[in-house]
Amino acid sequence: MSTFPIASHLTGYWQDAFNLKQHLHQFLDIDAEQLELKFKTAVEDLAELGRRDFNWEDASKFYRDRVGEAYLFELATWHLTSTDYIGDTLRLLGDRARGRVLDFGGGIGTHAIASALCPEVTQVVYCDINPINYNFVKHRIHQLGLSSKITCCTELSPTETFDTITCFDVMEHLPDPSQQLLQFHNILKPEGKMITNWYFSKGANQEFPFHLDDPETIDRFFKTLQSSFLEVFHPYFITTRCYQKM
Repeated sequence: MSTFPIASHLTGYWQDAFNLKQHLHQFLDIDAEQLELKFKTAVEDLAELGRRDFNWEDASKFYRDRVGEAYLFELATWHLTSTDYIGDTLRLLGDRARGRVLDFGGGIGTHAIASALCPEVTQVVYCDINPINYNFVKHRIHQLGLSSKITCCTELSPTETFDTITCFDVMEHLPDPSQQLLQFHNILKPEGKMITNWYFSKGANQEFPFHLDDPETIDRFFKTLQSSFLEVFHPYFITTRCYQKM
């Protein structure tokens, strides 16, 4: 368990992941027993779908059109069972998120919600290509009374700029994550911060068949990261890192 204090505006995550189960129940119109059954099989259901249907040529189509509710439940399971780990990520957001925030590939909305609750944040733009995630997050922010602070989109305007960019568990799903780093560099304001992580592995038992693990592509990613961004120290024991522009 983390020994770092919890900011009062973020305690809702430790209580019930910002009311996640209730939001799933409302959005999907399924009962508590069905929810628990979905949680039990979520990781393997998504892995099996990936082994059967995923290929890098149609990666965007897979995440947009094929994963359906399977990704929703896999993400929900992770966010409900990894409270301390994700909690430290939210603490980092509380420390560093400022101004206008982009939550890129925002999934089920945990980080967008947490960012919107931070007093130094003025607006959050949640972006995700999956229509089920997108509609679920719109439902969540309405239920939480955050519609005036969070806007949702499925793609970004190239002219937008941000004070903070968050991107969690996304880089390993992209065919060329170094290009995404360069886009972030272009739209991040000079004094802004990028908060991100990655997991370039298919897992010990191939449980992540849709993750990037090509050595050449990963080398290019780290060279791009090191030439474009400078790491900013934080004290939390998590894989997430914070960066500023060189």
